Amino acid sequence: MRLWRRRDVGGALAGAVVLAAAGARAAAVTHRVTIRRFRFDPATLQVRPGDRVQWINRDLAPHTATALSGTWETGALGHGATGEVLFEAPGRQSYACAFHPHMKGEVTVGAAG
Repeated sequence: MRLWRRRDVGGALAGAVVLAAAGARAAAVTHRVTIRRFRFDPATLQVRPGDRVQWINRDLAPHTATALSGTWETGALGHGATGEVLFEAPGRQSYACAFHPHMKGEVTVGAAG
């Protein structure tokens, strides 16, 4: 009887670890930024490491979301197109449209919590 209980507890602990790991992965979020009227909306975002940001272009003109550091970009997005970037490293990342540099935004990646 004791052996069965130990296995039961061990199985429960193993299950809890698997669920916790799955919960950590499920906690990642995809944030959406709409490009409309030559603006990013919202222009500033606060995300956690592992989150993604997706830009969707609602303008007729093509746009990009391009990091000022040059570390990432969405590529050219035509009307209705989307581009997505995964953010893993904490820090502040400013970006602009490569075609229309007056269009600016910022993604701040905070510590996981």
